[in-house]
Amino acid sequence: MKIFGREPVYVLAFIAIVLKLSAAYGVGVTVEQQGAIMAVLSLAVAVATAIVLKTGAVAAAIVNLGQGALALFLAFGLEMAATTQALWMLAIEGGVALILHREVTAPVPSLRLEQSSPIKPAAGV
Repeated sequence: MKIFGREPVYVLAFIAIVLKLSAAYGVGVTVEQQGAIMAVLSLAVAVATAIVLKTGAVAAAIVNLGQGALALFLAFGLEMAATTQALWMLAIEGGVALILHREVTAPVPSLRLEQSSPIKPAAGV
C-alpha cells in the first residue's frame, strides 16, 4: 500500500518530524498532544491497511481508531466523564458490529451431533 507514492511508515515518520520541529520552534503542541496526534494517524493507516489487505481486521482497526480519536480530543482539553467516554466507545463498537458483522462460521468442521436434531428425525429414517 502506498500513500503519495510512499510507504505509510515513511509518511508517518515525516509527519512526526514536522510535529517535533514545529513544537521546538514555537507551535504550542505539547508532548502528550504530539503523541495523541501520531497515535491517531497510525490508527488511520492501520484502518486503511486492513481495508486494502483484506485481512478481516477492519472492525478492530476502526474501534481502535475511535479510541485513538477519543484520546486525541482528551489530550487537547476536552472534558468528558469516564461514563460518557464509555458510552461513546459503546456506540462506536455497536455501530461497527452492526455494519460490519455479518455471519461468523467457526473454522472447525461440523460435528455429527450438529448435523442432526434430537427432536426431528433424520431424513430417511
